[in-house]
Amino acid sequence: MPEIRHPLICGLLLLLRICAPSAAQTAKKVSFANDVAPILSRKCVQCHGAANQMANLDLRNREGALKGGQHGPAIVPGDAAASHLYNHVAGQQPPRMPLGGKLSDEEIAVLKAWIESGAEWDSSVALDARAAPANAQPTEKKFTDAQRKFWAFQRVLKPVVPSVKAQSWVRTPIDAFILSKLEERNLKPNPPAGKITLIRRAYFDLIGLPPTPEQVQAFLTDNSAQAFEKVVDELLASPHYGERWGRHWLDLARYADTQGFKADETRPNVWRYRDYVIAAFNEDKPYDRFIKEQIAGDELYPTDPAARVGTGFNRLWPDESNLANPILMRQEILDDITDTTASVFMGLTYGCAKCHDHKFDPILQKDYYKLQAFFAGITNSDRSSLLRRDEASRYQQQYAEWDAKTRDIRAEMQNVLQQARLDRTKEAIGMFPKEAQEAVFTPPEQRTPMQWQWYYRSASRLPTDAAIEKTLKGDAKDRYAALKKDLAQNDAMKPADPPVAEVMVDQGREAPPTHVLAKGVWDAPLDEVQPGFLTILDPNPAKIVPPEGLNSSGRRTALANWLADPNNPLTSRVMANRIWHYHFGQGISGSPSDFGVMGERPSNPQLLDYLAATFVENGWSIKKMHRMIMLSSAYQQSSAYQAEAAAADPDDKLVWRFERRRLEGEIIRDSMLFVGGELNMKMGGPGMYAPLPPGVSMPRSTYLNWKTEKDVAESNRRSVYIFVKRNLRYPMFEAFDFPDTHEPCPRRNATVTPAQPLALMNDELVMEWARVLATRVLNDSGLTNQQRIERVYRLALSRATKPEESQAILDFLNQQSSLLGERLAKNDKVPLPDHVAEGTSPALAAAFVDLCHTLLNSNEFIYMN
Repeated sequence: MPEIRHPLICGLLLLLRICAPSAAQTAKKVSFANDVAPILSRKCVQCHGAANQMANLDLRNREGALKGGQHGPAIVPGDAAASHLYNHVAGQQPPRMPLGGKLSDEEIAVLKAWIESGAEWDSSVALDARAAPANAQPTEKKFTDAQRKFWAFQRVLKPVVPSVKAQSWVRTPIDAFILSKLEERNLKPNPPAGKITLIRRAYFDLIGLPPTPEQVQAFLTDNSAQAFEKVVDELLASPHYGERWGRHWLDLARYADTQGFKADETRPNVWRYRDYVIAAFNEDKPYDRFIKEQIAGDELYPTDPAARVGTGFNRLWPDESNLANPILMRQEILDDITDTTASVFMGLTYGCAKCHDHKFDPILQKDYYKLQAFFAGITNSDRSSLLRRDEASRYQQQYAEWDAKTRDIRAEMQNVLQQARLDRTKEAIGMFPKEAQEAVFTPPEQRTPMQWQWYYRSASRLPTDAAIEKTLKGDAKDRYAALKKDLAQNDAMKPADPPVAEVMVDQGREAPPTHVLAKGVWDAPLDEVQPGFLTILDPNPAKIVPPEGLNSSGRRTALANWLADPNNPLTSRVMANRIWHYHFGQGISGSPSDFGVMGERPSNPQLLDYLAATFVENGWSIKKMHRMIMLSSAYQQSSAYQAEAAAADPDDKLVWRFERRRLEGEIIRDSMLFVGGELNMKMGGPGMYAPLPPGVSMPRSTYLNWKTEKDVAESNRRSVYIFVKRNLRYPMFEAFDFPDTHEPCPRRNATVTPAQPLALMNDELVMEWARVLATRVLNDSGLTNQQRIERVYRLALSRATKPEESQAILDFLNQQSSLLGERLAKNDKVPLPDHVAEGTSPALAAAFVDLCHTLLNSNEFIYMN
């Protein structure tokens, strides 16, 4: 036991500790009325109160909080750590609450102190989600000169290309802008990358696959000045370009094949949007047209099925279809669409203005709801026909014949179901707010635009004919069965179902009103607003003209035209910056979806404006942007380290070198399959279920089981076609930072963690792909071991072995053959190729599998230089 050398001091410290008041005693006492009730009113009771009691939790009174919900007591007086309320708001127990955004540290501390002190509750204080401070009504705000002059809100003007000293380095105007900044700092760019590095960079960058040995050799032997230009043009013409660059856009669109939330149901036709995006990139659809199709394709191009599919962009919201409050559900959907539209196309954090004027950017709270008003009348059409006009005419003619023949039968079937439907409907929507229930039971011809909105959001809870049929009994059951049999006799004349997509449409020419919401609370409306744009850019009301011949409001057309206007200072800058970001690993502005005050200022604003202006001049062509960037000296630099440049610019914002970066999980998987000759290049179609690594647990779900494809070739398709489940990311992709598809992802994380090499090294799928690669090489007859090594290096790494590598690999094969030979003699399980050339020993073949496995796990394979 250590000696206490200063007992007097220790005793004094102990006495001071005993006598000192506790933090709880010295802190200001928490008032339920003044401190706690406002938090519960604003942040909790809208989901756990009168209108809705998610998780069976009612927080309007102390009894409800003590009773708790399906997970237990919300509060345990005196013990915050045991209280679900505190654990959820503090982020110590998922999901973090409230769902709309976390509480401030101060608010969390208030709730903790209140619970720890006994959770006293003043029953005279009413908790009401509608309650808002007297000054909650938004007031008109004047913008400062600094806000009006902020760089992102200035008109894009094409700058003069700067003069530089090292003119020989300038291949394109991009180089002059880059070099000008470097010369200001007395820095020099890196020398050009080697040809092998350059061709691999281009292939991974544009199509997400490595070049074949034959493609590499053709480039190496082409000594013309246009050699790399030819490579770029060939890649831009490849159909696999759209798969690579379409995936970038799908990150932004929060694409997934399921709804999300607890049920995570499948969206059976949403894959058509994914295919639409891939096709749009392949055909180099002008970006302004691409915007218009995704915002208002149904209004602007009603005869173009692809344009209708494009509106699926705003059908990709995470959908809690079983939410017991369709009014709240509608508002959450509108919030998601508003936030996503502003983030993706405008590069602004509109979501920060939902509850109040933006704290940093000149975005008013009313701007948030003015943008939202463009979407006030939308609803999803999840079975929208994709037939062209001539096809639709034939379909309608055939359908009309079937309809006339079976109309009486179907009418009688509905009569049989009528009473049961009424009973089941009342049961299904019994927990809905009164207004939503009224909307369901109001005759269609009498529904208001807002009632139609509530009805659409209730539809998923309404009983289907099949569900009602199961409840029939006696004569009704027999009669319905007979009618169903009669109907089936006419199936031969009924046309086959047309191809359908999940799209957005307006419910009609009149949209329901949009109100500013106090503190963003769904049932606390303030002033009504009309559709409009960002006030600091355009304070005038939007001019809404309903399209002729369409049952649509025209609101989204006005927004689409404003976003795609060449004079909009945000749109071209945001997309030009995104393209640069995907090429170089970071944008000229390092915050691709935040061009506001809290985002990163452009490291080279003149270059960004030059790119944005040229983008528009070139007809919004994304492929021309690729070409201009990739043919620059800046893009073709090596990744070599320069101590002086790194000290002056450690983050390489001035682009003095090409940053080496890790490939995404999808590209790693595709490349492993590709070099083994197993990648199935079939394009399009529903999401496929690739094999899961052994041991991966899949949550039970009524709606979806992961059923691995029986056809191996089908499961070996490109990763962009793997089924995207919101609640379970494909394990290999998750290890390499596949994004959360509940929200747009403008920039993937690029982590380097111990779990990544472990995931690859221990993954049985990776070992299988190594075995396939070994089979491919060992099947070539007449090759020496050295030639086999050269062959696998050229397949996997696009290069020959270095002298020091060759002998080391031969030594490895000899040693590993000896080791594996002993294991094979014991009948141990050892991965072996399927077929090998005659005369190859099993032990050597097994060692070659290990060599292939090592190469597929190497940094050189999974990084782009």
